[in-house]
Parts: sequence; C-alpha cells; structure tokens
Amino acid sequence: MNESSPAEPPAPPREFGAGPPSAFAPPTPWRRRLQILGWIMAAGLALLMIAIAWLAITAPLSQSLKPIAPPSLSLMSADGHLIARRGAVIDTPVTMADLPAHVPQAFMAIEDRRFASHWGIDPRGIARAAWHNLWSDGSSQGGSTITQQLAKGVFLSSDRTMGRKAREAMIALWLEAWLTKDQIMERYLSNVYFGDNVYGLRAAARHYFNRSPDRLTIPQAAMLAGLLKAPSRLAPTSNLKGARARAALVTQAMVDAGYLTQAERNALPPARLNVHDVPDATTGTYFADWVLPQARDRAGAVYGEQKIETTLDWRIQRLAEAAVRRAPLGGAQAALVAMKPDGSVVAMVGGKNYGKSNFNRAVQAKRQPGSTFKLFVYLAAFRAGMTPEDMIDDTPITTGSYRPANHGGKYRGRISLRQAFAASSNVAAIRLTQKVGVDAVIKVARDLGITAPLTEDLSLALGTSEIPLIELAEAYAAVAAGAYPVLAHGLPPEERGWFERLMERQRSFDDDELAMIRDLLSSAANRGTGSAAALRTSTFGKTGTTQDSRDAIFVGYAGGLVTAVWVGNDDNKPLPGGAAGGGMPARIWRNFMSGAINEPVADAPEETQDADLVNAIANITVETGIGNVGVGVDDGGMTVNIGGSQIRLPIDEPAPGVPDTLPPPTVPTRPDSEADNVP
Repeated sequence: MNESSPAEPPAPPREFGAGPPSAFAPPTPWRRRLQILGWIMAAGLALLMIAIAWLAITAPLSQSLKPIAPPSLSLMSADGHLIARRGAVIDTPVTMADLPAHVPQAFMAIEDRRFASHWGIDPRGIARAAWHNLWSDGSSQGGSTITQQLAKGVFLSSDRTMGRKAREAMIALWLEAWLTKDQIMERYLSNVYFGDNVYGLRAAARHYFNRSPDRLTIPQAAMLAGLLKAPSRLAPTSNLKGARARAALVTQAMVDAGYLTQAERNALPPARLNVHDVPDATTGTYFADWVLPQARDRAGAVYGEQKIETTLDWRIQRLAEAAVRRAPLGGAQAALVAMKPDGSVVAMVGGKNYGKSNFNRAVQAKRQPGSTFKLFVYLAAFRAGMTPEDMIDDTPITTGSYRPANHGGKYRGRISLRQAFAASSNVAAIRLTQKVGVDAVIKVARDLGITAPLTEDLSLALGTSEIPLIELAEAYAAVAAGAYPVLAHGLPPEERGWFERLMERQRSFDDDELAMIRDLLSSAANRGTGSAAALRTSTFGKTGTTQDSRDAIFVGYAGGLVTAVWVGNDDNKPLPGGAAGGGMPARIWRNFMSGAINEPVADAPEETQDADLVNAIANITVETGIGNVGVGVDDGGMTVNIGGSQIRLPIDEPAPGVPDTLPPPTVPTRPDSEADNVP
C-alpha cells in the first residue's frame, strides 16, 4: 500500500530582500520618478518622429494618385539664371494586363527578383549589395527594390543621405500597403527614365524600336530593362555595344530567376534598333548639351517642372563667349573650358557659333595636345627622383630610328629641366621619356585622369595621342588642387553619406613633386613660350602646338580658375601663318582670365594688348601711286600687300623670352618654339 507523502506547508511570507540576494534591487522613489520621466520622454520622442515622418511622406504620397505629368527640366546657372529648358518625350501609361509576361519579368530579373514577395524593402537584397560593395574592386550594386525606386524616382530627390533613404523606405512600405503589385509595376514602368530624354516604357518602346509595349520581344524588353542602370551612358542610339552587353546580363538574370531556360536564352538574337526620333525644339548651349544627360539621370521621373542647379557661372560664361568672339579666328574654330580646381565647370564654349554648329569641341573633339602633354613627362621625371635643376641635353638626337627636332632647328646645349620646360624643348622631352620609360609617363597621365588611348612609343612625349580638351583641363586642375584625379562636372556634387565619403579614392601629390611641377608651369607661363598669357597674379600654364600648326593650345590656371583654350580647324588643316599655342590661344586665355578672376593683365607688347585694334585694320585696301596697298590679318599675323609684293608681320612674336641664362638666339623664333611632333 502506497502512502502519499504529506503536503509541504506553504512557505511563510517574507519581506523583500530576505533569503538569497535578489538579482534586481527594489526601485527607490527617486529612481521610479526618473523611469516615469524617461517613459514620457520616449513616448514624446516617438510621437515627434511619427509626426515628422508623416509630414515627410504625406505630400509625396498624395502624388501617387495623380496622372503622369510630362517631366520638364530647367537648367539654372549657379547664380540663378536660366540656361536651357527641356521638355520630355512621354506617352500614355502602360497596364500590366496588356504586357507580355516577359516584359515585367525582364525588369524584375535585373532590378528586383523578389518583387512579388517582399513588402517594399528587401533585407536580403540590401545585405547582398552591401557585401558586394564592401569586397568589390570598385563596382557597386544597389539594394533598392522596384518599390523603393518608384518612391525615389517620383517622390524624392536623389541625394544619398540616410534621411532620404529612411523616407524612401517609409514611402515604399506605404505603397505596398495601399497598392497592388500590378499597380506599383505600372507606375514604375510608366515613369522610369530610359535615356535620350524618353520617360516611360511606352515612349521608350516607340523611340528605340518603333513599336508598342505589347509587341516587345524578349531581347527588346531585356535591352530596355538594362538601360535603367545608366540610361544616358547605355542609350543604344549612342552606345549600342554597351546596351547589348547589358541586355545579355538581363537575359542571363532571367535564366537565373527561372523565367527562361538556358537554351531559350542562348537562342535569342540581339535586339535591333528602329529609332523613331522626336524633334526637340527647346533651347540649347554647349554647356547645356553636355550637362543635360547628368541632369536627367539625377532628376529621375518627376511631376511637372523641375529646376536643376548647375555649376555654370553666368558672368564667367559671358566672358568666355566674348573672348572667343573677339579673337581674329578667320575660318578657324576655338573651344574653351574653365573649371574650379575641384572640377566644377563654370564656363564652356564648344565653338564660335552654337547656332551654326552644336558640335562641342571642348568635350567631343579629340585633338593632339602637343606640348601640353609634357606635364606628364616632367611629373614622371620628378617621380623618378629628378629635380628642375637637373641638367639635360637640348641637342639633336642622332641615334635610334625616332629623331624628332626642335621647332626651327633651335637647340640650346646643356640646360636645366626648368629651362627645357619653359622653352618647350622637344628633344629634352624625348630624352626624359627614354630615361623614365613610356610606361611611367602613361601611368602619370592615367593618374591625372586621362582616359583616351595613348600611344606606347616615344612620340607620346610630344603629344601625338588625341585627347579631349576637357581631359587636359582636368589634369591641370589636379595640379592646381594638389590632388588627383579631378573629374569635370556640371552639377553640384550630391549630398553623400559618411561611407561614400570614406570610400573616395582621390590621392594627394607628393609635396616636393607638386612644388617642382608648379615651378615649371610658372616658368613656362611667365618667362617661356606661354608668356603672352601672363597675368599680374601668379600664372601657371603650358603651350601646345602640333605639327604644321594644326592645333594650338594653352592650358593653365590662376586665381583659383583652371582654363584650357584650343584653336584649330575642324578638317584638321594647318592654321595660317604657323599659329602656335603661345599666340592666339594664350591671348584668348589671358583676355578671358583677366576678367574672370578680376585681375588686370600684365604689361605686354602693344600688339598683344588690343586684338580689337588689330581686327579694326584687317582687310583694308588703299590705292596709292605705287599700286594698291592692302592689310590683312589672320590667326598667325599681319600681311601687307604693296603693289603685288607681300610682307609678313607675325603678330605674336616675340613675347618675353626664356630665362636669361639661356644662350641668345641666333635666328628670330616664335615664342612657342615647339612644333611638337616634328619628325
């Protein structure tokens, strides 16, 4: 017989703290009051955050029910002047019911594979993108969902701050709560930017393929989906190879997502364009044409008019246009680009007359830079341990298969690097390149932002590789800033988060190298071939002239402004009169810069102070007893015709010469004695 054990009597009540010590001390009255105060403050803070969040999102959320309005961009100068106004190419919204399944699948595969299942934010996508960006070699991925992209593109600015990302996330959650997936996709496809000033899928299908969205093939849908990464850069009308390569990534993503089999994907032909152009009757300038693609990318799809501030300075732009307009160019063209040392472009002139030619010679043209390229040669020499006081032979090269000559056959014997740079000695530049190696010169050029193809031979030292003028300006801006590379930009930098600022990869010059190259640029601009550009303030720069005077260039900086000037013919014919970088380009540079930085120009020979006076007497013919006397002016100088006989008077020689330590010249020479790629 089992006996049950007697029940244990209940434990006697005990006071708090009796027995084993408690893990938590009893709250004292003052501590309880602090807790209550903390709860009140936390509740108030939560209510304040909710109120701020509600105010931040209610205005943009109210736009989600509005019909799609044509986006319109107004480009504004930094000081508030209207530069250009551009409307957009749009069409009616699309509906999911009318689209083939492969159209939204292409966009989901490359932009948001879990679009059908997430609630507006995809933590897995964010984690994947963060991991990739942390360990990649510079390429970046985004973790935003299609819903977030809709929130950002239509309702928010494009800055990269944490505050904007938080608002984007809240709007995305709201959209997911109140709209169906089909409605979100319809709004997204109907508003997104596809490049070429085209907004929305229907307009893009019409523009690139001349068909409606319901007739898009898989390759065509993949190409359009691929454009969203960089619509201006990948637009197939200007970058078909890049657009097709991106489309191939999209179709492979469709395989990975299960929308296509690998065999189906491999059988797809590349998309073929059938462009349907829409005329754009809006205003334009060289600067506006250059900056507009960036402005459209930054603006995204917007309702109504949006003003985009640029870096252009209205006053400085007018001065640049006037300097080019007043120059006696004859039939030649000229280009000018001016920027701050950080790359902010404040003025741009791409030719004499935008109305007659909108080809931007400051950005689109690639011409030989001549001796302006010697900047990289001498920097490479300084990296190798040389100094401006080191000596080098300025004598004819008599060995090897490549034997360039100095302009006019003038040589100075044994001279310093400073003297060689100021006099723009070709043979000295070749000898330096032989000493440090072509690869070292190319490395310096790449470090300073030159992206154009460069020849891997000794002629590179004389500027035989074609480079856009704006890239030359960027390289000289790096010297002015003391850091490289400098990237020219026409829009103010976007506000960035701390992580993006941390990941910046700009590097500083070695202090000694920077001081030495600035010493050389000062010598060339004030006492050497570029002396016609000298201002009263500290002036730094370099001339460049190519073979047969096909291109004449001056690049330099002063007073916090970096400016590059080019003069030449579009058909690459030689300029008349043996024009040189130390002539017309240097004078255009000087006339522009003196007004741009509010500095009076330095004393100079009378004929270089007043180009307008020279223009006033151009092409005059007077009858006399010995026959007709005519006076004509071109880029290289003045020609006097007396009774059929011509007398040539160059108007740009000789400016103050090279340093006094050089041997006196034996024959008259031009100030820019550097025909750079003379064989």
